[in-house]
Amino acid sequence: MSTTVNDTANPPVKRLRKSRWTISSWNWRGFVSIVIFFLAWQGAVSFGLPGFTKIPGPSEVVQTFVRDYLFSPHYWHSWLVSFERVFWGFALAQIIGIPFGLFLGTSRVFNNLVFPVFEMMRPIPPLAWVPLSILFWPTNESSIIFITFIGAFFIITINIYDGVRSIKQEHIWLARSLGASRSRIFLRIMLPAVLPAIAVGMTLGIAVTWNVVIAAEMIASDSGLGRLTWEGYVSSTPPVVIVGMISIGLAGFLSTIVVDMIERRMMPWKYKR
Repeated sequence: MSTTVNDTANPPVKRLRKSRWTISSWNWRGFVSIVIFFLAWQGAVSFGLPGFTKIPGPSEVVQTFVRDYLFSPHYWHSWLVSFERVFWGFALAQIIGIPFGLFLGTSRVFNNLVFPVFEMMRPIPPLAWVPLSILFWPTNESSIIFITFIGAFFIITINIYDGVRSIKQEHIWLARSLGASRSRIFLRIMLPAVLPAIAVGMTLGIAVTWNVVIAAEMIASDSGLGRLTWEGYVSSTPPVVIVGMISIGLAGFLSTIVVDMIERRMMPWKYKR
């Protein structure tokens, strides 16, 4: 009887899972800082502070956006085109970069053959590949995706490689002495140890991917958010340039949220409280 009373009086308490994007943990301070930034920007333009005489204020940018872009199919098509290029470039960088980095870290023969060439090519800026990619690939679309892939590939690969090298060899030796197969060592020791490096590579890679695709669109494309921003510059319409810049920032922010969600699914134990 006493057990029943105690169980009733003290019911089990469920631990609520916290998420970075719930309302309770919403970064209201960040929202306030954004509001202050736009107010300061508007004030600097209104008072004609040095350097702001030719810069449009937020109110003019909003008017331009509502009048020319909010209901424009061309504008939203630019979003779609840029997202598609980022998706394919980023996905290919993951599909190729993750196993490539694993092979570099686990195979001495493969490392000796490939790593010198990899290190020689890694410092080359992605945009330096633009002329060759335009000549090599049959379409501008494929060349832009290739440049986007290059931007993320080296970052992802080197993070995986460093993650493999950071694994303590004692753990692998101990597993082998206990009779673990190579596949079991990979699944139980190496892969969990490399997951944080994969997550870091994804976070850095998505940011670089957006930087590269925007620049590539300015050079070698007739569509996308980068092209929209460039057309605003060529036509000497600063509000259009700022609309493009803000759109790029929002697109990158949304992509970061998606990558963060994937990271949480990959490593749920990291976010348990």
